[in-house]
Amino acid sequence: MKLSIVTTLYGSSETLREFHTRASRAAAEFAGEDYEIIMVNDASPDDSLSQAKELFASDPHLIVVDLARNFGQHSAMMAGIGLAKGDFVFALDDDLEEEPEWLSLFAARMRETGADHVFGVQERRKGKFFERVSGSAFYSLFNALSDTKIPPNQIMAKLMTRRFVDALLTYQERTFFLAGILALTGFVQVPLTCHKKSKGSSTYNLSRKVEQAITSLTSFSTKPLLAIFFAGTGLSVLALVLLIYLVMRKLIFGAVLDGWTSIMALMTLGFGVVTAVLGIIGIYIARIFVEVKKRPLVTIRDLLSHASSDHTSDRTSDRTRK
Repeated sequence: MKLSIVTTLYGSSETLREFHTRASRAAAEFAGEDYEIIMVNDASPDDSLSQAKELFASDPHLIVVDLARNFGQHSAMMAGIGLAKGDFVFALDDDLEEEPEWLSLFAARMRETGADHVFGVQERRKGKFFERVSGSAFYSLFNALSDTKIPPNQIMAKLMTRRFVDALLTYQERTFFLAGILALTGFVQVPLTCHKKSKGSSTYNLSRKVEQAITSLTSFSTKPLLAIFFAGTGLSVLALVLLIYLVMRKLIFGAVLDGWTSIMALMTLGFGVVTAVLGIIGIYIARIFVEVKKRPLVTIRDLLSHASSDHTSDRTSDRTRK
């Protein structure tokens, strides 16, 4: 098969049918009839799944995957990519902020550069002031702390070759940060600047963004642990110097420094630092706890395909049962 288009469904009721029409047209222009469109329902709360099933009944190119619960966009997208059989895989959101017609632009960029992965980036991050500033701060912090560098302002839209996808699927992390895994996979990867439309507020609230940032940083960097070590060493040296000073003052001058308030303040500060340090270490231990369980990235409740069951059995087992 020449092309697979992969998208996830969550709150997609208003755009799903138009997305399907436009994606089908773009796929036919690229691959003729040799394509598939994979829609992964990530427990969408609206009627996206029922609409997808209606489209499935009349479209032999469509595959509908219904996940057993909400696993998050990145995991759902990886489930769809894992089921894709195309020589080229085009992944994008279905809300039409990213246009299916971009496929031709991504393909042209891939031919020009010989890249295995062409990914979309925004020239200017969309959203309000806080969203833009926090997004920029995240990318700066991530690249400062991690040896794996990721270009800022990436969007979901991306075109990948078969060999890149096969390499990508060898990663089995359970705490999943897609942009980092993509960068870590290697090969020639090039950006394509896209004008992403804005049709509404993001489904990611502040708490989810903070959680995603913590997951991303602790999955790709051990530098916070090194920072704890150096900070602890520095505080220990400082405490030792202060202790020597106080002992010498007592021996030479026969007096000690008064200061109940300062002592309590230092103790409170110390307890705060220790708590923060234990929290950071705890996050890393929690990551280990999740990874060693080897739980599946996603579980699939239902899969609708016009092809035989062999079409997806191998990759389904790889991505959901390992």
